[in-house]
Amino acid sequence: MYFDREKASPFECGFNPLLTARLPFSLRFFIIAMVFLVFDVEIVLLIPLSSAWEVSNMNFWLLTYLMFLVILLLGTFYEWSYGALNWKT
Repeated sequence: MYFDREKASPFECGFNPLLTARLPFSLRFFIIAMVFLVFDVEIVLLIPLSSAWEVSNMNFWLLTYLMFLVILLLGTFYEWSYGALNWKT
């Protein structure tokens, strides 16, 4: 089998790379980012929900709003008790 050294060498803008392509990534940053995204989506969903109260059945939206908040709070308390939100573990 023919092996060409130039074709097998890494090419990055004409320079040999100094570091590896895969850098270590902190899992704690990832978990905090996921929690942030969950609460960001919560805000995006709850703001239009508050304006929908005026035009439709308020009891239905209040129940939906409360169930949504209870699920998110239970998830947050679970992660807190599990220690996923602690930075120094």
